Amino acid sequence: MKYLFSSFSLLLSCFAFSQANIGDARNMSVGSTVTVTGVVTNGPELGNIRYIQDATGAIPAYGSMLSSVSLGDSITATGDLFDFNGLLEISPTTNFTNHGQGTLPQPLNIPLTSAGESLESQLVRVDNISFVQTGSFSSGNSTVQVTDGTNTLDVRINGGTNLTGAAIPTGQISMIALMGQYGSNYQLIPRSLSDIFPYVAPDKEINIKLDGVDVLNNTSYFIGNNASTQLIVENSGTQNLSVSGTTFSGINAVDFSTNLTTASISGGTSDTFDILFNPTGNGSYFATISISNDDVDENPYVINLSAIGLNNLATEPSNNPSNLSFPLVKTYTLVGDYDAVSSAENYIVLWGNGNAIMDEPLDGTSYKRGDVIGNSKVAYVGSGTSFTPRGIIANQSYYFKVFTFNGSNGYENYNTTSPASGSASSLGSQMGTYYNSISTSSPTFLSDLSALINPHNAITYFSYKQTMMSQFEIKDTTNGQSYVECVYSGERKVFDYPFDWTATGYSREHTFAHSWMPSYPANSPELPEYNDQHNLFPANLSNANSPRSNLPLENITGNVVFSYLEGSVGYNGQQLVYEPRDSHKGNAARAILYMATCYNGQQNWQIPGNQSQESLKSWHFNDLPDNQEIARHEYIVDLQNNRNPFIDSVNFACYIDFSNMAYLPDGCLTSIPEYLSNNLSVFPVPSSGKVYAQINGLTIKEYKITNIQGKVIKKEKVNALPLLVLNTKTMNNGVYILELNTSMGVVKSRFIVQK
Repeated sequence: MKYLFSSFSLLLSCFAFSQANIGDARNMSVGSTVTVTGVVTNGPELGNIRYIQDATGAIPAYGSMLSSVSLGDSITATGDLFDFNGLLEISPTTNFTNHGQGTLPQPLNIPLTSAGESLESQLVRVDNISFVQTGSFSSGNSTVQVTDGTNTLDVRINGGTNLTGAAIPTGQISMIALMGQYGSNYQLIPRSLSDIFPYVAPDKEINIKLDGVDVLNNTSYFIGNNASTQLIVENSGTQNLSVSGTTFSGINAVDFSTNLTTASISGGTSDTFDILFNPTGNGSYFATISISNDDVDENPYVINLSAIGLNNLATEPSNNPSNLSFPLVKTYTLVGDYDAVSSAENYIVLWGNGNAIMDEPLDGTSYKRGDVIGNSKVAYVGSGTSFTPRGIIANQSYYFKVFTFNGSNGYENYNTTSPASGSASSLGSQMGTYYNSISTSSPTFLSDLSALINPHNAITYFSYKQTMMSQFEIKDTTNGQSYVECVYSGERKVFDYPFDWTATGYSREHTFAHSWMPSYPANSPELPEYNDQHNLFPANLSNANSPRSNLPLENITGNVVFSYLEGSVGYNGQQLVYEPRDSHKGNAARAILYMATCYNGQQNWQIPGNQSQESLKSWHFNDLPDNQEIARHEYIVDLQNNRNPFIDSVNFACYIDFSNMAYLPDGCLTSIPEYLSNNLSVFPVPSSGKVYAQINGLTIKEYKITNIQGKVIKKEKVNALPLLVLNTKTMNNGVYILELNTSMGVVKSRFIVQK
């Protein structure tokens, strides 16, 4: 179900792949630009979303431009593939053509147990079910359930339909609905009251189960290497169902047989038979079974069978793909594509960062996205001819290999000869001419900077899962699972995709705390400062977000009262503070500096008094933007159409007094050397045993000692030392120069050794 929210556009460069139908489009990579043609199976009752269906599948298209499209219209729509809480859709729709009224597809009659990915977005019909709830449907959007007596399934009631407020039907019903998905749950989406009506048992209704699994008419089933597969014929009608014959066709039909010839199945009962498979060679086997019967709308009942021969491996594809290319490369994402191979059912893409791929998949092994193979990981497994690896960051060289394979479930046979290979380098910062109108020497620097970055596109707080989480923050790990990283504690939370806030125990953390905002509460209705993506980060709710609350971000110098991994609550002097992990300190500081600058001039938007700007500036300079932060920044720029100046130019921070949002004309050119020299302490002078050196608010990365003649006595890299201790006992009496290297530059001081 698609909800209305503030519009946003993931501004991926336009790139398109050729696809013949909706089924092909559904196999393309998220982010790909696709064009599909089909008949629309809903109207404006579901908002600005239109489900489009052809003979190969269905996909929803979203966008305000579709508001004039009616049920039954045949349209061609173009846009980017987008994952909305597990539902694959075209969003935003950038162009469409209405060809006029087409022929509505007949709803596919399915059992409740067949709800799943293969039927996503299609028009379906489910019979002989009942609502779990009684009474009336809620007003507005709501979710209820239906049951077949054993299984249940969600039903999404959209607030734009005439179902809201209506009495919930009782007794056994039939329902026509669109097959939706929200999170990990599939759901039926009825379009009106007329989609729900009393169930009337048909005279004859056939259904087939293979090894206990419902197999729909005109679909496929994988037998594997099983010599015998149970075949159950069910009749949910009221009259006897007659099976008049069974035939096999296809290239390996002779290797399949069944003891189902003719049969009479009484109403409400079933009968059990077998499909036998007797291969005479190796590789893949294919046949189609057709079951002739007197069900008026499913005669014959057709299932495409596939199996594996004596060597327990599918037939190896004859060759590997060609023309691996990268039509989209950005700072935070890339898309690769390659030519299809007619002899291949599937493809596996391996990728690595910084080194060419030296490994290959092993026959008989099933791989999932995120699995590790040698020095590489699996970026994609499937039948599509494009891929988008998750976890691209800025300024990196990525390497890829693409292999074809046939088979599944441990019967895979990979072609490892001359796989398609290639590389692509992600982009860096894309600020371009963005700051050309800004001058740090201008007394209006601060107001000019604020006007440059605000106003901007607003993305709703609700949409953060679809934007930042689904499209950037979530990464792959082994066994097809995903993980999200808590920015404060460094925790990596593993979960089964799609992501859910409650199931993972995560939340969207306001780094510039919501309660700090002069507009607090800014969430009803949402103001841009509440949902600003530059200020929101994923965090463990109970162990990071809640302990931080609205505490100032500072280094803990006293007692620690709570810790979770790398994030802690404790005291800085008499003040209770939260200290995140070191690698996020600069990111957090830049988010806070950004917020104060972006909304400067709107009420009283300076940093609150209990939050030290000196500490933030120290974090800002000691933890400079890395490639991960640059990639995240560029993604948000494409969403919000504004930049965080302190990521692009770290020295901008020196020109602003964030305690009162005033311009500092001296800026970085004079203030950095002054800051270093004014905050440098080297003592005691003279020294007879040890020399101590520190720069208030900064850590030391490297030091060098030279004598008065310029000879280097010692040079050493150190790991972010807040205090450097030098042993001078072995040094001769005299004057020495101590040079300290910090994130803000180099500072020198003399010291004297006198024994």
